[in-house]
Amino acid sequence: MILFTDLDGTLLTDSKELTKENQDAIREAIEAGHKVVISTGRPLAGATAQAHALHLDGKGCYIICFNGGEIYDCAARKSLYRKCVPFDEVRYVFDLAHKRGLHIQTYDRNHVIGEENRKEIFDYSSVYGLPAKIVPDVISCLPEEPCKMLAIDEENHENLVRFQKELLPWAEGKLDLFFSHPMLLELVPTGVSKGAAIGILCDYLGIPISEAVAVGDAENDIPMIRAAGIGAVMCNGEAHTLSFADYVTTNDNNHSGVAEVIHRFLLRK
Repeated sequence: MILFTDLDGTLLTDSKELTKENQDAIREAIEAGHKVVISTGRPLAGATAQAHALHLDGKGCYIICFNGGEIYDCAARKSLYRKCVPFDEVRYVFDLAHKRGLHIQTYDRNHVIGEENRKEIFDYSSVYGLPAKIVPDVISCLPEEPCKMLAIDEENHENLVRFQKELLPWAEGKLDLFFSHPMLLELVPTGVSKGAAIGILCDYLGIPISEAVAVGDAENDIPMIRAAGIGAVMCNGEAHTLSFADYVTTNDNNHSGVAEVIHRFLLRK
């Protein structure tokens, strides 16, 4: 079988740590021949660093990052799939965000990039361990089209909701917009999601999606929870996300809820 697990609010505790119980369950699952996939909204550089720190970067380990925009084979150290946002769409979103007084950022292979020197980008850099870079023109500084953009408002969720609603008519057929956290509005190419990505990876590995187990806690996890054979939601998950669960954990992210899922559905203990 194959396990797809979100990081924040799911595999990791609130202090961004991996419990011993989760670590032991993952090791046991891999030793039993199962595959483990980190599925996150984080950029590839941040996700690979986290995978290395968690010892999830060997054979049988994969990463879905950018909320499904890229799929990475940890053992082979190569990208298996990547879908990007065209530069003209990046420019449009950045300009509108600036007009609305919102922070907007994107990514190259090693940095989080913004055009304004704002607190939000440095807070993000500190939490996720990715160096921040402030540039005068994001388009001229990107070596390739990015996989996603992220709008942040640390104080007022409704500002992001208004920005989302304003963008939706223009974004139809171009971008999908959804929340990974009340203060984080994700902007990715249309059709990109964690759910689409697990289908692509299962096809690549020759594993029926009915043998996939996905576990998450937030709105951006819903597509993979719905797509997997078994969709588990952490008991600390958002109310809307919980409504899509085939299984709700007894233990939260601070008490090894992912280990509970592994024991129940992969190791069948």
